[in-house]
Amino acid sequence: MLKMSLPLRLQLSLVIVVGAALLNYHAWPYLGVYGAIALLWAWLLRVRIPQLGKLLGTELIFLSLLALPLGWERASFLLVRSLVCLIVMNSFLLTLPPHSFGIALKGLPVPLPLKENLLLAGQYLEILLAEVTRMQRSAQLRGLNGSAGWLRYASAAMIGALYLRSLERAERVYTAMVARGYNGQLPLDSTLRPKERVALLAASAIAACLTFSSYQLTVNS
Repeated sequence: MLKMSLPLRLQLSLVIVVGAALLNYHAWPYLGVYGAIALLWAWLLRVRIPQLGKLLGTELIFLSLLALPLGWERASFLLVRSLVCLIVMNSFLLTLPPHSFGIALKGLPVPLPLKENLLLAGQYLEILLAEVTRMQRSAQLRGLNGSAGWLRYASAAMIGALYLRSLERAERVYTAMVARGYNGQLPLDSTLRPKERVALLAASAIAACLTFSSYQLTVNS
């Protein structure tokens, strides 16, 4: 995995995602450049391709249901652009060490209440995924092997139980965090080093040039 601090990895991921999301419609050459950057980012972070592929497939199914009514030409660009953004952010999230989302979030220049909400949401997602893993293991012990068995096991009642169990556990985790002195901030320093700031500024400049050029391309054509 690429050796860089978690705040820098998060901010570089956001730079790529925001730049790609602001591209002008039908700017396929620049979208291709962002696609190459996204693949390079996934390779640098050493993300597991099977795990990334499963996650992307699930997310693109829901996105296609929203984009296809807009027409094939517009929907195709939106889906490819969404795929680029998802590759970048999923690569970051899948290679994030356990319980380190708050460390990455610490250096993000956003208001403190938003940081706290994002931190608690990230903690809840980790708890939810852990509960899903436990339920899958329980289903396998009961002889419900394979995807079909798991789908039979995950009925509406089990989904409700999953929500209640994860919510109760999340409340216990939050209570434990407050008991240990949590006040919405993490007691650590995650400022960027000078070299990391230069790298972030360079990446932001490249992304800005690509995005602005996509609008100039449309005007000239």
